[in-house]
Amino acid sequence: MLFLILLPVLFFDLIPDASADDGYRLWLRYDKIQDEDLRQDYLHQLRQIHYAGSSARIEKAKEELQRGISGLLAQKITFSDEPGNGPTLIAGTPESSPHIRSMELQGELRSLGEDGYLITRDRQNNIAIAASRDIGLLYGTFHFLRLLQSQQSLQDLDIKSAPQIQLRVLNHWFNLDGTAERGYAGGAIWQWEQLPDYKDPLYTDYARANASVGINGTVLNNVNSDALILTEGYLEKVKALADVFRPYGIKVYLSARFSAPIEIGNLSTADPRDPEVRRWWEKKANEIYSRIPDFGGFLVKANSEGQPGPQDYNRSHAEGANMLAKALSPHGGVVMWRAFVYSNEEPEDRVKQAYNEFTPLDGEFRDNVLVQVKNGPLDFQPREPFHPLFGAMPETPLMMEFQITQEYLGFATHLTYQAPLYEEVLDADTYAKGEGSYVRKVIDGSLDDKQLTGMAGVANIGTDRNWTGHPFAQANWYAYGRLAWNPELGSERIAEEWISMTFSNKEAFIEPVKEMMLASREIAVDYRTPLGLHHIMGYGSHYGPGPWVDEGRADWTSVYYHRADSSGIGFDRSTSGSNAVSQYHPPVKQQFNDIEKVPEKYLLWFHHVEWDYELDSGRTLWEGLVHHYYSGVDSIRRMQDTWESVEGYIDEQRYTHVARLLEIQEKEAAFWRDACVLYFQQFSGRPIPDAYPEPDHPLEYYQDPLNKYVPGL
Repeated sequence: MLFLILLPVLFFDLIPDASADDGYRLWLRYDKIQDEDLRQDYLHQLRQIHYAGSSARIEKAKEELQRGISGLLAQKITFSDEPGNGPTLIAGTPESSPHIRSMELQGELRSLGEDGYLITRDRQNNIAIAASRDIGLLYGTFHFLRLLQSQQSLQDLDIKSAPQIQLRVLNHWFNLDGTAERGYAGGAIWQWEQLPDYKDPLYTDYARANASVGINGTVLNNVNSDALILTEGYLEKVKALADVFRPYGIKVYLSARFSAPIEIGNLSTADPRDPEVRRWWEKKANEIYSRIPDFGGFLVKANSEGQPGPQDYNRSHAEGANMLAKALSPHGGVVMWRAFVYSNEEPEDRVKQAYNEFTPLDGEFRDNVLVQVKNGPLDFQPREPFHPLFGAMPETPLMMEFQITQEYLGFATHLTYQAPLYEEVLDADTYAKGEGSYVRKVIDGSLDDKQLTGMAGVANIGTDRNWTGHPFAQANWYAYGRLAWNPELGSERIAEEWISMTFSNKEAFIEPVKEMMLASREIAVDYRTPLGLHHIMGYGSHYGPGPWVDEGRADWTSVYYHRADSSGIGFDRSTSGSNAVSQYHPPVKQQFNDIEKVPEKYLLWFHHVEWDYELDSGRTLWEGLVHHYYSGVDSIRRMQDTWESVEGYIDEQRYTHVARLLEIQEKEAAFWRDACVLYFQQFSGRPIPDAYPEPDHPLEYYQDPLNKYVPGL
């Protein structure tokens, strides 16, 4: 396929045509505030601006504030050398600013940690942005600009903000050939052939966007890694990116191929117990840190889907991770070891395999290892119960892995706001230490007193002009960053922020669009995998429906998961089935195990259910399944109506783009509905209820692939 290449002359801060906006600026648009009274009020309160101290991060904060105020308030600003007598914005640390020191904020700032900040008023009613470190001032500056963008009052400021999670990382599944696995917005944005000599300005804009939501790490390459990334030539390229990102508080990480000592080191083995292998990794770590002193560490996918790993040598995941961790430890680096492991040779239910492999290793990992766990036990499905590893490894830091790119949610053509998905998982109660042992407390370290904490998001960024393909997919990048900073923020608040910064501050636009976004994830589940169905997408590409897929290895087929037959449908994971329910703590197990108590959204995940089973609605299972599929498509049509109702509030370019994509989504949702209803009807032997129109075509029509050539493979 062809990939669009972003031209280096195009920057965030170019002044756009008022009638057009291509989406490149994301949520950092900084267009002039049209409310003249509010603009003048802001100008009055920002007559003087003083940033104390001098560092690369202070300079980036000042540049961002200059860019933001010049756009939002349509007035150039100058920075004063000292705090003035009039209304002043003062930014600094207690060490760099006598004025901040005089406010006696040191105790509060210490409690907020290295990245935290305060936005408050001093005794003279000046606005103060205070932090312990320069990175906090950068984050505080972005927060202050967010207040202006969303037209918030600057009176009575008393903002205290600190990240609840230490490592807030994007995982890019970029390949060295410029492609992006499961990327639906074009190719990889790193132009390896031009690095290290040419650093595309896009890299700076990428760093700005991430810093604005508190993301502080980026894994540059695919988890299905290529050992070449660890060679001298590529490490020079990695260093060039690290140099761009460093002033924005972003560390670079690399996906490390476990067999690299063989492939690029001329060794005969990659056995983690072999002394030569250990020395090779130690030398490699030294080499990396000699170029990149703040290198973050390694992400590793091992012994999963054909990737090499320690089990090739009859060693454990802990032994493999610890070998790398020992090499990184003198430099302060970490290992993020993925728990996404399963084997088609293992007869056990696939969703049980990660738990079975990792829980016996609890407490065996070095202190600088995090086990990176997907939000659910299968694979980023539209809905899964939370992964049972959360709450099951109290001696090991567990790092959440969410997918931002929409591998199973319509790629870059479907509007699916994923914050409700993330929130659903983060707010799930593991009961590991009784009621209130939420998943978010596992990953923020508070449940088990862990200092090393992290969250990863598989990025949806590519070379499309607007970064993410679908204009609304930008919201998922934004929401991931905000929830990584604070897992308790809430989907609604994040949506309001993003809409006001990205599109419009007008209430008549924000409210309907917010409601559309908040409903979109549930709608996506309805027309794909309602009532706990899962893994019924097209083979290989994962594009469109494929409940009939039955060839190849069993755990890559759809029939393995839905198990539809004449008696019913669903995977029996109760104590009388695969017993996956027993991997959860007793209160959760008891709920999931009981067909009368399990939430209906997980019904077919945990139970094989008869077609005439009565749902909470009074419908039979068959009738309820059909209802969800048809309701999902009808809801897309209501989304189209909502979008039509806000025409004129935003630029025509982005409005039209979203409208056309909603048309595609409606057609593809109808395809999903008709394909799945007809396929499952073969087993139910029951008619489609009269209230719903019959599909336009026979099943054979839908079994022809929806689109034979799709991106992201």
